[in-house]
Amino acid sequence: MALFLGISRLFRSVKDLRLLTAKRHRVKGKWATTRPKHLPTRLALQHFDATYSVQLGQLWPSVRVALLSERKYGALFNNFSNNPDLEKLQAQGCRDFISNGEDPTSSEHNSEFGAEEDSSSVSTVSSHVDSQQQSPLWLSPNIKCLVFPRGDITRFKPARPDKFSLLSYYLMDAASVLPCLALGVQKNHTVLDLCAAPGGKALALLQTQSVRFLCVNDSSVSRTSRLKRVLHSYIPKPLLTDDKLRITSFDGTMWGEIERNSFDRVLVDVPCTTDRHSLMEDDNNIFSRSRVGERRSLPQLQVELLLAGIIAACPGGEILYSTCTLSLNQNQGVVEQAIQLAEENHGIQLQVVSLRPLVKKFRNTFHFAPNLHLGEMVIPHLAANFGPIYLCKLRRLT
Repeated sequence: MALFLGISRLFRSVKDLRLLTAKRHRVKGKWATTRPKHLPTRLALQHFDATYSVQLGQLWPSVRVALLSERKYGALFNNFSNNPDLEKLQAQGCRDFISNGEDPTSSEHNSEFGAEEDSSSVSTVSSHVDSQQQSPLWLSPNIKCLVFPRGDITRFKPARPDKFSLLSYYLMDAASVLPCLALGVQKNHTVLDLCAAPGGKALALLQTQSVRFLCVNDSSVSRTSRLKRVLHSYIPKPLLTDDKLRITSFDGTMWGEIERNSFDRVLVDVPCTTDRHSLMEDDNNIFSRSRVGERRSLPQLQVELLLAGIIAACPGGEILYSTCTLSLNQNQGVVEQAIQLAEENHGIQLQVVSLRPLVKKFRNTFHFAPNLHLGEMVIPHLAANFGPIYLCKLRRLT
């Protein structure tokens, strides 16, 4: 017994038992188990905590919780499908947030966030831009997007195909429909969707049934293939002909050299840090250590894409810039720089179009960031966990 206790004390005094093992017999410890992983999601959260706590102030804790929670979806209804799912969804308590929005002419304030009135919506972007243009809100009556009530986190069931194999609705962040609504597509307009994949916004634009010609582009060949599959799952073949729709896979930053002064409306939904994805998924994450350079170059890429969209728009045409990030550098900063470069390098003057009527109409569905000096932004909130979506509308002056 005494011998056993002595041996036990001896082993406890040895800090590393590998010293008692011949070197040739030692097993090398696995790196994954001996060192902490620098997961992209963890790096993203650290970056957002440092950046957005300053940018959003007291709003950040609630936005942070919402970003780390399950997102809420909307069902973009497919007008080309003969499936009776619309009535079934309405029976479950869903409502079309577009047709059920508030009257934007109401003078009430968004009291929760202290949003300002239209009279104070003046752009301070630079001396090159006049006061924000106050335009009446025009919404296509054909776009329908159903959502469950605030606080209801019921999930949508997968859409079913009709007898023509067309799906009845497309699930997407309901806030992602706002850029398409804000674009104000009207009858016989020609439209360019410069960064179209995976295809939700292109579908929304086609639902207006007003587009004379739609060009959808994405620089990634694989993403363009996915875009084609989405369109063929929702849109009848007669509407996918070359005289109505063109699908391309060009470098969007070079579009100004391909078609200048050509489109009535241009949607520039740029690649960004996709904040929600960066916090929830380690795969294909922009915060991976191997993609540091790509992430840092995002604002420059976004400026080039927006500038290309501006050049592609015809005089009098309108451009809608959007992202799914809260980042000031990727949102207002990009718009400011693109406006300046458009005038200095191309002689194009732009006017910022106020989106306050859009905010007023849909403030009961989404939470909007207060007092942005340029554009508007949906911020996530647990009661309405949509977004983030930033959008800013520009008009080319003739």
